[in-house]
Amino acid sequence: MRFSISQVAKASGVSARMLRHYDAIGLLAPSTVTTNGYRWYGRAELLRLQRILVLRRLGLGLEQIGQILREQADEAAALRGHLAHLEDERRRLDQIITTVKETISDLDAARIQDPQRFFAGLRKEQATMRQTLGKSFGQAGLAAFDAADTAQDGLTAADYEHAAAQGTALFRRLAKVMRNGITPEEPAALDEVAEHYESVRKYWQPTPEAYAALGRMYLTDPQQRWMAEQVDPDLSAWLAAAIPAYARHRLGLHQPPDGRLA
Repeated sequence: MRFSISQVAKASGVSARMLRHYDAIGLLAPSTVTTNGYRWYGRAELLRLQRILVLRRLGLGLEQIGQILREQADEAAALRGHLAHLEDERRRLDQIITTVKETISDLDAARIQDPQRFFAGLRKEQATMRQTLGKSFGQAGLAAFDAADTAQDGLTAADYEHAAAQGTALFRRLAKVMRNGITPEEPAALDEVAEHYESVRKYWQPTPEAYAALGRMYLTDPQQRWMAEQVDPDLSAWLAAAIPAYARHRLGLHQPPDGRLA
């Protein structure tokens, strides 16, 4: 018994055009092509088409399917390889999903419900920070704070929300490095701290000594310490070591900082 291409197309759901393509690439040839160009398929071709469709549903590409059919390869082995690929892709998508969920959480947590109260609290925090820097680092500390404060003029509540979400995400990445057992002196740690350094440089240009001293504030300043420890309880101590390490290895700080901003 034989079937025309239109009959096969109707029964299988594969278009006649696609059946011709399968023939062109050597995947599924008709049993007979008449002199007037009609294509006919027998039982063997229908069974082969069934295998093709099963493998297609499982996600294999036409090239892979062709290799399996040409070599009469073990379909189970081919599918195990395909399964491994799908599992890798699932892990990659899971990571993306986790990142998106974390970003949504960060943005929700950073949402400012009452901008007027927020900016009043911000001015109070800034006054406290300025006083802390002045006591700890003298006039240079005040100058550094004033430069950063000027750079933030005109920022809206939405700007602060975005910056807060970015800061939390950065701390999370740094905490992950720390939890992977990477010490502050290792290149992998320094590469991540580089992002922290660049975030600081958006508002002021710290000298190597100033940046190293800034790292210690994650231990000495309650607000800075809280920001790090709300992500991971051990992160403030790790940052206090990693930031000076970055200043030494990447910014050319030759001696440990003496505690004064430059």
